[in-house]
Amino acid sequence: MHRWSKLFLPTLREAPADAEVASHKFLVRAGYIRQLGAGIYSYLFLGQRSMQKIIGIVRQEMDSIGQEFLLPTLLPRELWEQSGRWSTMGENMFRLKDRKGADLCLGMTHEEVVTEIARKELRSYKQLPQIWYQIQTKFRDEPRPKAGLLRVRQFIMKDAYSFDLDAAGLDVSYRKHDVVYRRIFSRCGLLFVAVDADSGAMGGSQSQEFMVYTEAGEDLIASCAQCGYAANTEKATSQLPPAEDLAAIGDGMPQLVHTPGMGAIADITAFMKVSATQDIKCVAYMAEQRDAAGKPAWMPVTVFLRGDHTVNETKLAGLLRATQLRAMTAEELEAYFHAPAGFLGPVGLTPAKELMTPDLSVVVDHALENRANMICGANKLDYHFQNVTAGRDFTWTVAASIRNVGEGEGCPHCNAPLKIGKAVEVGHIFKLGYKYSESMGARVLDPNGKEVTPIMGSYGIGIERILTACVEQNFDANGFFLPPSIAPYDVVVTITNVGDAALLAAGEKIAGELEAAGLDVLLDDREERAGVKFKDADLIGIPFRVNVGKKVSEGMVELVTRSTKTSEDVSLAAVSNLVRERVQAAIPSATA
Repeated sequence: MHRWSKLFLPTLREAPADAEVASHKFLVRAGYIRQLGAGIYSYLFLGQRSMQKIIGIVRQEMDSIGQEFLLPTLLPRELWEQSGRWSTMGENMFRLKDRKGADLCLGMTHEEVVTEIARKELRSYKQLPQIWYQIQTKFRDEPRPKAGLLRVRQFIMKDAYSFDLDAAGLDVSYRKHDVVYRRIFSRCGLLFVAVDADSGAMGGSQSQEFMVYTEAGEDLIASCAQCGYAANTEKATSQLPPAEDLAAIGDGMPQLVHTPGMGAIADITAFMKVSATQDIKCVAYMAEQRDAAGKPAWMPVTVFLRGDHTVNETKLAGLLRATQLRAMTAEELEAYFHAPAGFLGPVGLTPAKELMTPDLSVVVDHALENRANMICGANKLDYHFQNVTAGRDFTWTVAASIRNVGEGEGCPHCNAPLKIGKAVEVGHIFKLGYKYSESMGARVLDPNGKEVTPIMGSYGIGIERILTACVEQNFDANGFFLPPSIAPYDVVVTITNVGDAALLAAGEKIAGELEAAGLDVLLDDREERAGVKFKDADLIGIPFRVNVGKKVSEGMVELVTRSTKTSEDVSLAAVSNLVRERVQAAIPSATA
């Protein structure tokens, strides 16, 4: 039992001026966190208690499949160069030099470190499979820290790594993590969805994100209520209804149309009296690639897609294997198209034979294939073409799905309408394949005595994100409420008037009984007005409250359930057992 009067619990009546999302507002107001700098937070007493409960759940579940390590945070450049990521991680990595001038970085993730251990220590297939994990602080030079703990520069992560002899073994390790992650997030009280995802800078053949729907999220998820399909829009695909082609005009070959000042799609479709589905949009990029030494080079790429669609730059960067993208400048447009923005099109271009060369790569979205008699820019100021047919009037380097999926488009599996919703990522599992073990020279002997490369997986959970996602799912105007599994306390016993000896004695007795029953108990014994105490209790996330007030003289106290805002009178004799039962019933069960 802890006494509120002896603790540092600095609650606030007002949220910080820069707080935009509920979790940021309430975690600051409830005294869980305080900001030290941009994207840098201190975890105060209540916040640390919740974080430790989350870590305890994560550790318990991970111990069922893996072994806990603790790896260095300060990492040498040479290790990252061996994997090729010293250059590709770019400005997201914190870099520094020691007093001798050697380059170091602060760890964002630890694939290189575990691979270094594996290549020195693992010799035989008999030592596989291995699953190693840690719970440790990570660092990322986030360009736009915001939303409290959702986008920070220092954070706590559970990261795990698997080593298997072959792809079948990796499948087993991957499934083990999938099961354990579902148990972790369920026990933490999260309503989550597992979605197909892009592997990003981690690399690999397959990945899955665990997402929590919330308006505070920066990710977009496409999901199907009918068949259960769900994917991050960075990975999602959809079925489109057949688009209506325009009728051919004249001889059906491309014809110039004078379109003065009509560089926007809305302008040209209104002028031509066509739908945006009948227009070809052009988006021109310079894509960065880096050589083995980390030297960057920029290659020209143009994307053509339907006028009502938008480019998903994550899909495009993955297709190109580009480290970053930027829009072409006016000078670059002139060099490759000989035309200004707004009047660009595919007719007359000579596509590069391969992606990412000094010649212009042309990427066409699948939705443009087999389309006829469309409108597009003519690569000439104030002119467009009509009667443009894909394959006949222009060709491309590659056709791919590089557009954003839209609300209501058909599910790729069952064609039911997709829904798009905002979400926060709380966990991510990857099949890395041989990206790190091959580049860093990890080898083991297989059953035939042949030297082979082990296959790897990587699996992460954001500890702070579990807490923030839970707050985002469980708040109201007065504060938030957490499940007992991760709340700093199970119950707060609020003595409405500590100056009344009978109330004080009753509150002390109830708190002692609850503690003896195995509950985490906070006794509010402050010399404050009852209203202030009630507001603070509603604010700080504790799931149950016992109000010890005037009805004590009648042998009764009030039990308040924070999540439902309901209260009931309970006898002094029964309150301890009832609270214990309610707490047990409120602990989320693990589901796989």
